[in-house]
Amino acid sequence: MSRLLPLLTWLAFPAYVWQGLGVRRRTERMLPARGPVLHAVEGEEPPLSLLVLGGSSAASVGIDHSQEGLAAQLALIISERTGRAVRWRAAGFNSATAGELRDHVLPNLSADRWTHIVLSVGSNDTKNFHTLRRFKKEFGGLLYALRAKWPEARVMWSPVVEFTRVPALPPLLGKILEIRASALNALATRLCHERGAVPATRLPILDPAAGFSTDGFHASAAGYRAWAEHLTDLVLAAD
Repeated sequence: MSRLLPLLTWLAFPAYVWQGLGVRRRTERMLPARGPVLHAVEGEEPPLSLLVLGGSSAASVGIDHSQEGLAAQLALIISERTGRAVRWRAAGFNSATAGELRDHVLPNLSADRWTHIVLSVGSNDTKNFHTLRRFKKEFGGLLYALRAKWPEARVMWSPVVEFTRVPALPPLLGKILEIRASALNALATRLCHERGAVPATRLPILDPAAGFSTDGFHASAAGYRAWAEHLTDLVLAAD
């Protein structure tokens, strides 16, 4: 049934397109946040080196400054809990899919010695109606490439959020995307276990009004902070 439901969503594809166009017309177009994408938090040596790789969430879209984004907040919380210095980089790009990260972003990242890598990818693959077969090839290839380039790093993946809780989406559109996201999350979790990565649990959306930005789609500063807090224990588990 898990594979049948995503196939059945193709029957609702005309409604998806119609409602999706309406959402695009109404939704505020937001740019990546201002501020550094490579920075450090002072603390005890040796530093923990953190790379956050993904789409618009890694680019801190939805907020004004990158210091309030996922990578910076995750680095800050880790430093607060451990007292360690944290060197971080956010490599994120609007609308990036797993295949685009694998083919265009990862090959152009310098081989700095990242000790911890957080992946935030899958939302764009979901909303672009990528098939599970395509996602398996592209996300699975991304995991292989990360393990090859940074064999000693702890690689973690943050699942796609619950689309029915996204304020910008009408109920039918949210339900269609949620069916696809659930199947994609299940596949990605299995691939993580098979290919040397660690899947996080899904981020709970307790208060959509506070957790999302003014566009109703990307995270707010409070949302990024909650997301970072949600991931911190997983990042530190190996230490």
